Amino acid sequence: MADPGMSVTPYWELTFDADGDVDGPERDHLIAQVTAHGVRDLIVFAHGWNEDRSGATALYRRFFAPVPALAPRARLGYVGVIWPSMRFSDEPIPDFPKSVAAVAAQRAPGPALDKDTRNALLRTFPGRAPVIDQLARMLDEQPDGEGRLTEFGRLVRLLVDGERPGVADTSQEGEPLVFTEDPATACDEFAEALAAVRSPGAPADFSIPNPWEGAKELLRQAAYYTMKRRGGTVGEHGLGPVIGQLAQAAPGVRVHLVGHSFGGRLVSFALRGLPDGVSTVKSVTLLQGAFSHYAFADRLPQDPDKAGTLKDRQRRIDGPLVCCYSHFDAALGTFYPLASRLAGDDRSCVGSEIAAVLGPEWGAMGHDGVQAVPGTARLDLAAALAGPLPASGCVNVDAAAVVCHGGPPAGAHSDIVHPELARLVLAAGRIG
Repeated sequence: MADPGMSVTPYWELTFDADGDVDGPERDHLIAQVTAHGVRDLIVFAHGWNEDRSGATALYRRFFAPVPALAPRARLGYVGVIWPSMRFSDEPIPDFPKSVAAVAAQRAPGPALDKDTRNALLRTFPGRAPVIDQLARMLDEQPDGEGRLTEFGRLVRLLVDGERPGVADTSQEGEPLVFTEDPATACDEFAEALAAVRSPGAPADFSIPNPWEGAKELLRQAAYYTMKRRGGTVGEHGLGPVIGQLAQAAPGVRVHLVGHSFGGRLVSFALRGLPDGVSTVKSVTLLQGAFSHYAFADRLPQDPDKAGTLKDRQRRIDGPLVCCYSHFDAALGTFYPLASRLAGDDRSCVGSEIAAVLGPEWGAMGHDGVQAVPGTARLDLAAALAGPLPASGCVNVDAAAVVCHGGPPAGAHSDIVHPELARLVLAAGRIG
């Protein structure tokens, strides 16, 4: 059902569960109404980490708001994808109102889980309340001893191990399954990284990082690793088939996929779930995509016998795949590579140096764009908007001119609500 407070019309929402099953009445309503409204171009946006449906809908409301004025003659329709994701409420989203719990956490900083985050974890991992309560209690008490951090790591594994593995082993993207490293060591590394992003440029001995802050980051990354896998499942087994059904019912509708963070992975995996012969996807725009920058590679530079998990899937787009990235994104520039490689030989890498020290195999789309795909174009945002964009293939766009605001630990990861990025979506799809 459309939200009466939405900034654009016609607008629909598609809700998926963790296995990619779509809400049937919502899907049927969308397919019936797209033709009835005379929609020619349908923009489908998938959120990244959000606390709940209201947070996702607020993102869509704000991002879509400038679009009608930018393409006044276009016959547009809009879809907001709702899928079971989450975020930690201590992560600031630029220009979004903060929850009471988040404000309280800022006034009394510490690694303990606030009420909003605990509730989000309970929704994300149903049936795991005892484990979540014990994790929260340990973060509150911060017991001494390396053995307690090891126990914390065991509980984190217990929390996420019950999740279904999803559509693909992430080693196909050049990444290992997480948590192969000793938990106490991982907590120390995350604590050092947090200290670095909070006090950039400070000497290594400026302060002694608290390993329990690293423990909270370990939990955060474990939850987000689950979201990453889930995004791929929802894209391939949920959104891809729905686009196929829409193409069958309304073959003249041009579809434009947009994804933020893990939503970028979701819309990319939707390409893998498209039925054969469907060519209605005319553009894909990734906003700070939180998945491997080698996902579309013909072969992995570190292992030439293997390909990226989405090799050649950009060819399912009858248009370009535009990947926006920013070096101000600390979530992807600092924590993503560290979480992707918890077992590293070099223990001295912190802050913005982490991606360089760990090596390029651990990089994310939203940090430096699509990699190892021959012919990929590379533009800054001004050049991309001056256009025209390439008619096909991968296009990396440095969006740091606008994606630049946000505090630790995520940095500018969620700073995506800008008219320039809305213009880029239109340019990618040649809309208006």
